[in-house]
Amino acid sequence: MTSPAERYARWKTEAEQERAAVELTAFTARYPFTLDDFQLAAGRALEGGSSVLVAAPTGAGKTVVGEFAVHLALARGHKVFYTAPIKALSNQKFGELVDWLGADRVGLLTGDTSIRPEAEVVVMTTEVLRNMLYADSDLLVGLGFVVMDEVHYLADRMRGPVWEEVIIHLHGSVRLVSLSATVSNAEEFGAWLQEVRGSTEIIVSETRPVPLWQHVVVGDELLDLFVDADGEAVVSQGPGARGDRRVNPEIERVTSFSLPVDERTGGARGRGYRGRKGTGGRHRPRGSGQHRPPHLRKGRGPYEGGGDSGRGERSGGGGPGAGPHRHGDRSGGALRPPRRPDVVELLDDAALLPAIMFIFSRAGCDGAVQQCARARLRLTDDRERREIRAVLDEQLGGIGIEDEEVLSLDTFRRAALDGFAAHHAGMLPLLKSVVEALFARGLIKVVFATETLALGINMPARSVVLEKLVKFNGVDHADLTPGEFTQLTGRAGRRGIDTEGHAVVLAGPRFDAPAVASLASKRTYPLRSAFRPTPNMAVNLLDRFDLSRARETLETSFAQFQADRSVVGLARRARELEDTADDYRAAVTCDRGDLLEYARLQEALTDREKALSRARAERDRDRTRSVLGDLRRGEVIALPGGKRRGYAVVLEVDRAVLGGPQVDLLDTEGRRRSLRPGDVPSPPAVIDTLRLPRQDSLGSGRVRKDTAAALRQRLAGQDDDARAEVRRRAGRSPSTAATDEQLLALREQLAAHPCAACPDLESHLRWVGRWRKSRGELEGVQRRIRGRTSSLARQFDRLTDLLSELGYLAPAGPEGEELHPTASGLRLRRLFSDRDLLIAQCLEHGAWTGLDPAGLAAVVSAAVHETRRDDRAPELIPDPAVDAALAASMRLAAALQSAEARHGITPTTAPDPAIAAIVHRWARGAHLAAALEGNDLPPGDFVRHCRQVIDLLDQLTADEELGPVARQSIRAVRRGLVAQEIDR
Repeated sequence: MTSPAERYARWKTEAEQERAAVELTAFTARYPFTLDDFQLAAGRALEGGSSVLVAAPTGAGKTVVGEFAVHLALARGHKVFYTAPIKALSNQKFGELVDWLGADRVGLLTGDTSIRPEAEVVVMTTEVLRNMLYADSDLLVGLGFVVMDEVHYLADRMRGPVWEEVIIHLHGSVRLVSLSATVSNAEEFGAWLQEVRGSTEIIVSETRPVPLWQHVVVGDELLDLFVDADGEAVVSQGPGARGDRRVNPEIERVTSFSLPVDERTGGARGRGYRGRKGTGGRHRPRGSGQHRPPHLRKGRGPYEGGGDSGRGERSGGGGPGAGPHRHGDRSGGALRPPRRPDVVELLDDAALLPAIMFIFSRAGCDGAVQQCARARLRLTDDRERREIRAVLDEQLGGIGIEDEEVLSLDTFRRAALDGFAAHHAGMLPLLKSVVEALFARGLIKVVFATETLALGINMPARSVVLEKLVKFNGVDHADLTPGEFTQLTGRAGRRGIDTEGHAVVLAGPRFDAPAVASLASKRTYPLRSAFRPTPNMAVNLLDRFDLSRARETLETSFAQFQADRSVVGLARRARELEDTADDYRAAVTCDRGDLLEYARLQEALTDREKALSRARAERDRDRTRSVLGDLRRGEVIALPGGKRRGYAVVLEVDRAVLGGPQVDLLDTEGRRRSLRPGDVPSPPAVIDTLRLPRQDSLGSGRVRKDTAAALRQRLAGQDDDARAEVRRRAGRSPSTAATDEQLLALREQLAAHPCAACPDLESHLRWVGRWRKSRGELEGVQRRIRGRTSSLARQFDRLTDLLSELGYLAPAGPEGEELHPTASGLRLRRLFSDRDLLIAQCLEHGAWTGLDPAGLAAVVSAAVHETRRDDRAPELIPDPAVDAALAASMRLAAALQSAEARHGITPTTAPDPAIAAIVHRWARGAHLAAALEGNDLPPGDFVRHCRQVIDLLDQLTADEELGPVARQSIRAVRRGLVAQEIDR
């Protein structure tokens, strides 16, 4: 028999569920279709008072769950925050919610934009919410729900930790709605959420709502990647997907052909559907096409039917048995990927437009647009061109004539009118939003984009094309992971728009169909935490909690949760490596002598050779410093390579600069560059002199171009390869390897060793290498095991020791057993930046005082910038105060790096003034073209960088000394196109 209290509790629960069911029913009435099971399950969980983690494929409708959280919060009289990882997504969601709820109920906070922050529903970036939590903002009062869209973003190395800070610090009464792409460890992530947030329902859906077909383009053919036993195409994901699929054997047959060019009909055929300008698929409604293009349907040859009757004849025959000559361009046995305009025409003929073609470089995206323009590709009719022109005139009318050239607006307009465009981070955000709007309306048919487009922007495409399966990850060129492949191809076929989606991979050299099939079959990827303690986090935690509580907070992070769980797996791996190392050690034998002794001698010999090479390089650096210091204005020099190459003329030599001398150069293209000893591997060679104009006149672009022309004329007859000229005139320091006694002795010992005469020496040494590698892996695993337990707390302790040493924390409590932020620490508490501690040091030591608004903007630019490319040298700023501030910042950075190294902390990167001069000119009132003159900085990068500069300047407005100048500096930077972008 139950007690009255238990009966009351059951009645209350049932009443709440009944009331909640009413809200879910009312919400679903908004949609003309029935919600999916995972959406309904998430809604019921939210109604029952739980938080939810929803992991589902791209385009499956996760945002419906977030919108129901908004509905439920408003129905219950609570506030709701909707967070997104980037401002573009925040702006997009803000517009959607305003359309739904009305402008008076929705606010927006993105750092540089504040619209109705006290509204019932506020859209914001995750960083804004983190800052509100640390400041204990009044806007948090009444908060009932937080929606975290794209929560898998917490794996991002730079910005991911912010997500965990928010999840950890949100009040326990707030229900969390976490929306993620499908990840393979959703249960692990959900278990952590349950641990730190309480009741959390984990809802995983692995089914795409729209079927996805996978294809491969080989030459001028579009082939299905997966087929069944009868050779019929098979859906790879979504409704209709089958498990009995296999890789299409036709792909292997086609890609195996290797014929010389002259054996193909008509010689070199660089294009497939020659003469077609994209008419075949333009007028077909989205989703109307069959899963295979008309020319590949069963019973047809690749060129039979479907329109152009002349294609088969031009291609040398029509049917499947026409021979290998029809399978694309192969020269010298290598399979070449098709030209981009040909790919677009092929997709158009197959009714697979609109399409997004992912090209993993900005230059590649712009180049694709140029190639399509040169091919005179036109994908639009007259009506569509009129609509596009109207949008362009309306959206781009505010751009000044003086800026049109630097933005390449003529090229952009012509391409858009023809139905194609680029989309990448180097473009002005305004231009990207125009592309997104035109693509969403079906007016632009093809977008050439970098992978940043895959992050949730609403651009529905019927097909997605991957030009390559390799991309540069910031360190080297690496294969796409299954998660990246899934994220990119997941944009093909959007619910409510398309009946199917198509993912297309272009076959090129070393194409591996099984590898592509493997990528297409693995639809999940693991979520790994990037959380780490930062100086700003440390002072914020210790301003709110004692040391013990602060450490506990770090220990509740997903990073520590994963680390603790992984120790078991690491221990198992260590045992496996121990067994492997023992097996390899048993195989390290030679009947001639001690093989390990021979290997040690060989290693010592290699180490000595490297030491001599380093010593030689150091001598070269010393010579370089000396040669640079002796250069004179007007001398023409040949550069030996490294970060600088080619020819240049010396404009000025600064022998007092830190890390110098620093030489100001003008190259043959009229670009100003600076040269320091570390930029070249050996000294440059002086080959001539050139009469220069006055130093102050070189600020003019025309004067620089004229001077560059004179330089090129003076270099007439010189070797085109400046490095060869350097080798003839200067060369490197001589090698000492031939006379080094230690090296010679090691070589003699190695030659005299008994194992040197063993005929199987190479085989024996391979076993030594395997043993060493396994031992190294074992030691690495053992170090990871030792470092896992309480690893974040130990990092935090090292960080607090450093902050105490620098004066940002001081002992507190009766016996000084606690730490509390000092006045300097409270200033650091307000600084949110990757270089937060360095910025605080600059403020603490007055490095930025005395600057005018433009000068402060330039110095702040260096504090927030990180160069994307190694070959952009900082341009000199003609303001001694700015030069002094940058030099002081560099000195403080060097001192901070030394202190961080002593405490075992990853050093903070030094300020990067690569584009400070551009920001300085802009803040002094120059228009965009003048500010960017002589530089190759993309306008989109400049606008985005100005946003970062304004964000840090805004943080400095609270500073007693710099505040007034910071406010003036914000006004100087936030103008023109920058202001237009921020205010949009």
